[in-house]
Amino acid sequence: MPRPSTRKARRVSVLRVPISPAARARAAGCTTAQRLGYDCAARLAIINADDFGLCDEVNRAIIETLKRGAVSSASVMVPAAGFAQAAEFARAHPEADIGVHLVLTSEWNRPNKWGPVLGRQAVPSLVDGQGHLWSHPGRLFACARPREAEAELRAQMAKALAAGIDVSHVDSHMFVLHGRHAAYRDIYMRIASDFRLPMRVARRALLVPIVWRSILTTYSTPIRALRRMLLLRAGFASIVPDIEALGVLAPDYVAVMGLVRRGEIDAHWRALLEDLPPGLTEIYCHPALTSAQLLSYADDAPERAADFRFFGSPAARALLASANVKLVGHRLLREAMRSRPAHAAGGFMA
Repeated sequence: MPRPSTRKARRVSVLRVPISPAARARAAGCTTAQRLGYDCAARLAIINADDFGLCDEVNRAIIETLKRGAVSSASVMVPAAGFAQAAEFARAHPEADIGVHLVLTSEWNRPNKWGPVLGRQAVPSLVDGQGHLWSHPGRLFACARPREAEAELRAQMAKALAAGIDVSHVDSHMFVLHGRHAAYRDIYMRIASDFRLPMRVARRALLVPIVWRSILTTYSTPIRALRRMLLLRAGFASIVPDIEALGVLAPDYVAVMGLVRRGEIDAHWRALLEDLPPGLTEIYCHPALTSAQLLSYADDAPERAADFRFFGSPAARALLASANVKLVGHRLLREAMRSRPAHAAGGFMA
């Protein structure tokens, strides 16, 4: 059983990224939590484990955090090598809240690479010379045809459903679909609308716990982390104005670990949970067990191990209770969406 650090939490610097004034005005006075029947002071959290299906080390850690830790949902990578193991868990535990982590990239070097579900012949613009999905979003955007990308993502949804997963939500691997390019943002919204699923965007603001000195010190890949933060700022805000018209629900906030020293990750997660704003916040993390195999290709393996140590501990659930934060899953949003009349056929049109 993992044990979280007992180090005292330092003050967390939180970057609040505002969305457009019009979107803020529409959301004012009615949070997603209120739409779900909670009062204006209620603090709800979805803690989601990303990359379910990546490999055995990730799968075992996520299963542990779902069973005994503070993780309330997970997102599965359909093209990845460990998908069958993740799907087997989902079938055996139908109560588990499992969504689809929509994948168009395969970022690591061997031994953990994957290709498209549809096969390289069906979607040739999505793959490199070895038949793997492009390793970087920049290469994807330069080479891929959006229609092939959408066909692949819908095939991933179909495979997850055929495997017996009661899909609860969608989100995007490496933030490819979060608005950097309008065609991919629109694909993301179409899939959420057509399958009547909540999606990972921030309706009102994006919370990023950040320690600026870490940009120049011990974070494993500071440039990547800084780029991620900037992409989130642009991408999440670009989607917000459109989703409400589609009847798609999303959290009020999305919280992501930013640039912190490895040894301070536990303290910053703790401080974040203790200071969540009223409304519904999604916190996503990447739990994994440590192994030489994972360390050989995943440069963020130490951060993943820290996420497992923190969110895999029953102490994290106790912290939520003491902070008066209610832990919920994406199914709560999905069922609220599906209880409403469906929108016009086709939902969000191309």
